Amino acid sequence: MFWVLMIWVELQDNIDATGIRWWEPLLWEGSSCLVATLWLVVQRRASPRLNVYLAEPWQWVVKHLNWMIVVCTTFVVAVYAIRHGVYWLTGETYEHWRWGIIFIYESMKLVLFAGLWLGIIFGLESFARWKLEREQLLTLQKHLAETQLAQLKAQLQPHFLFNTLNTISSLMQVDVPRADQLLTRLADLLRASLQTGGRDLTSLSEELKLLTLYANIMQERFAGRVTLTWNIAQDANEALVPAMLLQPLLENAFKHGVERSRDPVSIRVTAEKVSEELHVTIANSGSSLSDAPSDGIGIRNCRERLELIYGARARLELVPESDGVAVKLALPVKPA
Repeated sequence: MFWVLMIWVELQDNIDATGIRWWEPLLWEGSSCLVATLWLVVQRRASPRLNVYLAEPWQWVVKHLNWMIVVCTTFVVAVYAIRHGVYWLTGETYEHWRWGIIFIYESMKLVLFAGLWLGIIFGLESFARWKLEREQLLTLQKHLAETQLAQLKAQLQPHFLFNTLNTISSLMQVDVPRADQLLTRLADLLRASLQTGGRDLTSLSEELKLLTLYANIMQERFAGRVTLTWNIAQDANEALVPAMLLQPLLENAFKHGVERSRDPVSIRVTAEKVSEELHVTIANSGSSLSDAPSDGIGIRNCRERLELIYGARARLELVPESDGVAVKLALPVKPA
């Protein structure tokens, strides 16, 4: 389009001039366009080698301008050879200024247009490089997030297993049948957790199955000291949640509520969809906010996982209640 515009301007300037035929402006500008285009093709082929200097624009420009003497010389020689050749074929002589003036004039014009095109090319190359680096950065961030999630899950599973085995170990000394029953339930829980595979997200219904198995183990340990109430809205069951996210939150309710209280403790698990969010609450009586630190391993692990998966779109907070503490979790129904 640029060359068509240049040729059109040349034709408009000379079409009515006395003694100039219509094909002459076309030859003059067309020969310049042809040779300049050939040099542009050469520049594009050399571009990958010079793109290492894109981070330093002036150095990139200088590397290209270093060739301008060669470009100008070959440009003038090639363009005027074409013009002289065409005129010779028509039996005429191509008249022009002296060679010194021609070289200076054409070189100045070529440097001007080369600067224009180098600016355009630099912008396009810089944008392409920025886009490539952005894609590489996003890929790297994704791999890093996946690695961090795997590390957090790896921290969570031994932590949970260690606490559960401690519970069973304490029962082995006083009640072997109950300890055996707990081992069976632990096996069921581990089998169910393995079925989730390497998935980062699972449906709330699947997550609640694991949570129920864990709750059964803890209720067996604290028989007669705790009651659990489940209030799950039907439309919330298919919402996606990070796998094994709720278990450490329920574990905190047993640790800070049931273990530290001599009175019967109630634990309530509720879940509902509110607009485009899933709200999950695990509340327990028998403790205060000071008994449930917000920087414990379980809470910290959950917050880090939520940050990696949802960014700022998820919330997890501990709030006081009249008879205890509640952990309130808000997740987007559709993670990014």
